[in-house]
Amino acid sequence: MIEEVDAHAGRLLCFATQGEGHLDAERLHYLLAPLHPARFAFDHARKGSSALRLVRTVFTQRPALIVMEGTGLAGGMALLLLRGALRVPYVVSSGDAVGPYLRLHSPFAGAFGAIYERLLCRLCAGYIGWTPYLAGRALTFGAPRAMSAPGWGLSEASAGARERVRVELGVEERTLLVGIVGSLEWNSRVDYSYGLELVRAVRAAPREDLAACIVGDGSGRARLEELAGDDLGRRIVFAGRVPSTKVADYLAAFDLASLPQSVDGVGSFRYSTKLAEYLGAGLPVLTNQIPAAYDLDEGFFFRLPGSSPWSTEFTDALTRLLTSVSAAAISERHRAAEQWRADAFDARSQQERVKAFIEDILAG
Repeated sequence: MIEEVDAHAGRLLCFATQGEGHLDAERLHYLLAPLHPARFAFDHARKGSSALRLVRTVFTQRPALIVMEGTGLAGGMALLLLRGALRVPYVVSSGDAVGPYLRLHSPFAGAFGAIYERLLCRLCAGYIGWTPYLAGRALTFGAPRAMSAPGWGLSEASAGARERVRVELGVEERTLLVGIVGSLEWNSRVDYSYGLELVRAVRAAPREDLAACIVGDGSGRARLEELAGDDLGRRIVFAGRVPSTKVADYLAAFDLASLPQSVDGVGSFRYSTKLAEYLGAGLPVLTNQIPAAYDLDEGFFFRLPGSSPWSTEFTDALTRLLTSVSAAAISERHRAAEQWRADAFDARSQQERVKAFIEDILAG
């Protein structure tokens, strides 16, 4: 339902298709906070009924503009209906290319997603991409205006976090710890979830002073634990899901951070929210040869070959790197990451730019 905040709230309504408790909603609420938007509590578990409630709410309240974080079908179709029936304009904020992402699940879903994505962009009043690449994609599909807001680190590590977390994980200080933070949802079409590349590479690397920490949860965790074999709890440790305010403490315990992405219409358009957090923690980043790994690199990326994180070429290259990488090479990239500062990942800067973007749309 809508929570009326002040006189401005009636002009702007916002919601996140992943639901109110999701990090996407936190992101949206922060970006729009200076505009005092009314919030619609979209329920991701009841997408259809939430979409109907959204339509009824807009019919009653008649906001001047709706901002949607995410590209979920139920929320997006509701916006298209409201745009056609009531001429209510909307803005979409998204971190993924919809068609290619759905194509990972099935060719039919990908084809439908491509049509849906084009309609959503063509009929919107504006598009906020999590990367400049997504903003350019939206403009190509007909969005009248676009900008980018790539995200930011959510917290800073607490004092003594590195030592405390390593003790908790059972990882010695001399051990090279490579880690990842993310959702561990298993994609059955490609047999992959985040973390699989670390499990395979660490198990194959012939050095004992190497370990991987996988932070997150999801349907793929049990598969990854099974694949970890007798290295589970020893060279491969699972931290499970941790509160967003504690993520920085785990990052402080890492020496290297993994950012696996496919070099295609899904991964090539991303920065991933993890990148801002990794760089905020001063971590060297392991990734594929995606555009961001060139565009943003100032000495802190390890770019590895391979079309995807589940490809043999990538896993083999990762294994070789983890086997041979020196402390000096890691320290050099640590320094580059710690010295790197970019306004693109500054939370306040993004908030101010989004405010100006929305105000210009409302003024028009």
